[in-house]
Amino acid sequence: MKKQIPLIVFLFGLCMVSCSDNGLTLAQNGKSNYEIVIPANASEQGNKSAQNLQHYLQKMSGAELDVVGEDKQNIKKGKIYVGNLGTENLLPHEIRIKTENNDLFIYGGSDAATQNAVYEFLETYLDCKWYAPGAESIPFLKTVAIDDIDHSYIPEITTRTVHSRLFYENHEFADQQKVTYEAFPYYVPGARVHTFHRFMPEETFYKANPEYYALRDGKRLPTQLCLTNETVLEIVKDSVAAHFKRNPNTSVISVSQDDNQQHCQCDNCSKIDTEEDSPAGTMIHFVNNVANAFPEKTISTLAYQYTRKPPKVRPASNVLITLCSIECDRSAPIAEKCKDFADDLVGWGKLTDNIRIWDYTTQFTNFLSPFPNIQTLQPNIHLFRDNNAKWIFEQHSNNPSELFELRSYITAKLLWNPDLDFDALLTEFTTGYYHEAGPFIKQYVDLIHSKIKEDPDFFLFLYGDPSEAFSSYLNPDLLEEYSKLFNQAEKAVANKPDVLERVGMARLGVDYAVLEACRKNLTENFSLMTVDANSKQSINPMVASLLDNFINTARKNNITLMNEMGFTINEYASNYMSALKIAQKPNKAKGKKVVSLTKPKKYANEDPMVLTDSALGGSSFYANWLGYEGNDMEVVIDLGETQNISSISMAFLQVTNHVVFFPSSVAYYGSTDNVNFTKLGNLKNPSPLNKKSKVNDIHYFDLKFEPTDVNYIKVMAKNTETPYWHHAAGLPSWVFADEIIIN
Repeated sequence: MKKQIPLIVFLFGLCMVSCSDNGLTLAQNGKSNYEIVIPANASEQGNKSAQNLQHYLQKMSGAELDVVGEDKQNIKKGKIYVGNLGTENLLPHEIRIKTENNDLFIYGGSDAATQNAVYEFLETYLDCKWYAPGAESIPFLKTVAIDDIDHSYIPEITTRTVHSRLFYENHEFADQQKVTYEAFPYYVPGARVHTFHRFMPEETFYKANPEYYALRDGKRLPTQLCLTNETVLEIVKDSVAAHFKRNPNTSVISVSQDDNQQHCQCDNCSKIDTEEDSPAGTMIHFVNNVANAFPEKTISTLAYQYTRKPPKVRPASNVLITLCSIECDRSAPIAEKCKDFADDLVGWGKLTDNIRIWDYTTQFTNFLSPFPNIQTLQPNIHLFRDNNAKWIFEQHSNNPSELFELRSYITAKLLWNPDLDFDALLTEFTTGYYHEAGPFIKQYVDLIHSKIKEDPDFFLFLYGDPSEAFSSYLNPDLLEEYSKLFNQAEKAVANKPDVLERVGMARLGVDYAVLEACRKNLTENFSLMTVDANSKQSINPMVASLLDNFINTARKNNITLMNEMGFTINEYASNYMSALKIAQKPNKAKGKKVVSLTKPKKYANEDPMVLTDSALGGSSFYANWLGYEGNDMEVVIDLGETQNISSISMAFLQVTNHVVFFPSSVAYYGSTDNVNFTKLGNLKNPSPLNKKSKVNDIHYFDLKFEPTDVNYIKVMAKNTETPYWHHAAGLPSWVFADEIIIN
């Protein structure tokens, strides 16, 4: 509360301010009889909150209100108190906005809460909007007036993080949307997640002490730690202590499994996990022991993949459980399509009230692909909130992705207030950010979400590919309809270059899907090549135009990555240009019969004919790649007749974090009878797998030789064994191959 002022002085001051029976007039015709009052001992953040209020009031009214300490108030002026000047006790995250005796009070239970209260006041009561950095809507008013207010709010989610560089690189925008500046606030740098290998790197310990690591099928592998080894516990505690000593201002450290499921199965670990009914049993026992050594700190650990199911043992009070939803189908709310996760969340909630949610909101293999999960954000946040999650980390792409600004804005808004009207929020953003184009973009968002709902069996996966949806919400007819909506959107703002650029960014997802449909030669229209009346083949002009616009829009807006594996826009452009060159080449293998002598698995419907179908694979193994798990690839192409050839080329894919490696070697053989084969050449992988290998790449194994008559070509690609140092050590690796070109 403000300090008491003598009644006669108060009445004199009251006559000098603009007021009415139904609210306050804060400014009129560029002038104001109000001043902004802050506590005499206001912090830097408290001062900044007052200055922000001053800035926006001036921007909307032209009036500059003074910011003064409570000990320097002008009794002739009305007051806008920013900060808790009195004895009113609020919770640390609570905000309070009220009018009283012709004064306005904006404050919170902490400096951060007061800052939130200022932006809440500006947005809710004065209609200020901040859609993205550099894109705000501040009304200009001759009269800034408010009705009487009595507003209190305690956010149920107290630590709100949206993994978006819009917030990380623009702290003012993060403040406006009330989210954190970084992915892991309060955490020790370098020890935020997947820390076992950081505390005990295999390069240091494995060869001398393999018993420190996971026992898998009778062999110790450095995939995870052996959590019942007492020496391991002491080493980890020493490492945690060293990290905190180097970072004394931090309060949280992650003691968590590495990013694989190869946990220890030794007798001691297995006994505990069996008793606890979950591999999380050994993890929580281990982490509790670490936490007991640091009672003033928070020890974070993961409930992720094999540790997601709660054990019987309770986490210590200073253990933060980070529950991860990576496996879930994103086509509908988690409670509907990922009930196991929802059940695990409820189970953990019975063991602890110290839960952090790590949720996922984009397609990590294809940042720019249409990913119709926007309508699931709110029900998922409801699920987390209703099960006592106070800390939510929504892992978006960080880097620009499909509808990046829209997703960042809506997710932040829902973390602050999960009960907002979603459709109104979507309309608010599309209208405010895209102006006259907004209705068309909202129509696109609504349409694509309605179409995935019509396909209840579709699994919308974080590691999927647009090619999976070409018979669903990205079918050719819908791709044309989406494109028309964006054409209308661009036409609506053709005279607004800045907004037109925003619309161009928004349509990248649809354009990318169309480009991938053309790469797959989905239809006559969606194809890499066209054929004229004279049977002359040429590059599809739509593809050339789309690719050019896609690359230029990305580069102009500093979009550099296609996926989390580091596959760049430039590499995508180069790869696509290579695909166009390949599509123009004559190919004696085109459409020819392929027989696989070894067994493919799962992908491309296990159909070896994808190797000669003229549809070319992209950076994801879902996109037209034929896969072999744990075995070599051996296929025979029947050319149908004797052909004179002198070159063979075949593409192979590498995605190292998904255990997809280039073959160690590829050999080509020729035959006239499909019985006796002669080696035409053998090619070794020019970049053998190592810890620094490129994560996501495509390589063509090209062979030229003296002209030879053949009827059959055999290809043998040798699988690269998963090395001991890889996170999937002990598991079989994959070979993925695509189009073979024979001339």
